[in-house]
Amino acid sequence: MFSGSGAVRTPVVLGVLAGACLLAMLVAIRVGSTALTAHEVLDALRGAGDAGVRAIVVDLRLPRVVQSALVGAALAASGTALQALLRNPLAEPYVLGISSGAAVGAVGTVVLGLTTFGAATIGITALAGALLALVAVLAIARAVGGALDPRTLVLGGVIVSAFLNALLLLALVTTDLERYRAAVFWLLGSNAGATWTNIGGLALVTVAGLAWLVARGRALDALAIGEETAHHLGVAAGRMRLEVLLVASILTAASVSVAGAVGFVGLVVPHMLRFAIAPTQRVHLVASAVGGAAFLVLADLAGRAIAPPNELPLGAVTAFLGAPVFAWLLVRGERARLA
Repeated sequence: MFSGSGAVRTPVVLGVLAGACLLAMLVAIRVGSTALTAHEVLDALRGAGDAGVRAIVVDLRLPRVVQSALVGAALAASGTALQALLRNPLAEPYVLGISSGAAVGAVGTVVLGLTTFGAATIGITALAGALLALVAVLAIARAVGGALDPRTLVLGGVIVSAFLNALLLLALVTTDLERYRAAVFWLLGSNAGATWTNIGGLALVTVAGLAWLVARGRALDALAIGEETAHHLGVAAGRMRLEVLLVASILTAASVSVAGAVGFVGLVVPHMLRFAIAPTQRVHLVASAVGGAAFLVLADLAGRAIAPPNELPLGAVTAFLGAPVFAWLLVRGERARLA
């Protein structure tokens, strides 16, 4: 149980986050080459109003906004779980190489022209790439320490990520111009191609993954304190770590398969909320998912609105916001270690 002001302000923070997410989604639907009023948007969502407006809202903007929210929620929840699991504030799918593995799988599909077998192919290959990257990271960690030590997992992630990024570059420079453009456009991150079919699969994975993580919130609380504490509380640390890593990989692969390589969401959002909510992983996971949804909807909106009619890559927007936070965390952590 938690006490004090945290118990009081947590429901308030969650309510504010939910309201901010809904407001961000409404604004994102309104903004575009054709500006819409809130009344027109609401009418279109009810199936009323002008047919042209309904087409813009339901067929174009709403899928993009919903996909952005789901991707943000999945990546933020993954980052929150990984930070608790590894007891490292710098842990997230991008840093651990999981995102890079998913990107290699998806880009390989584009470069080899395998998308002709259906859009689901990218999802399958992205998941395969993420899982292979995870296996490589685990192998490195075990080779170094003989156990899944949080520090060696992060170092293994850095090594694997660097190698996979080299593979990405090799794949891009050896393909033809048309596939190169398609791969680069996808790799930079975008929700422009959102479809209700992709959203359905992503929603299923995101809800199931988040529910699984929340259900194991107490075990994550114990692991966040330390393996010895977790052991005394009856938590099988090794098995739990593997399961969380697997779920985080699936959530990341699902996100990468539809939106491309979008980094730093799982790093920035959990830290933005860490000191505003009660210190339990269940609450933190839910808050991060809602906050991640709002964050990525706004990032996608910024990419569309900053320099119209051009659109900034979603991955560039999140990196622009996330890289300074990453640097600040590194500096702060080093200063705390030396103090």
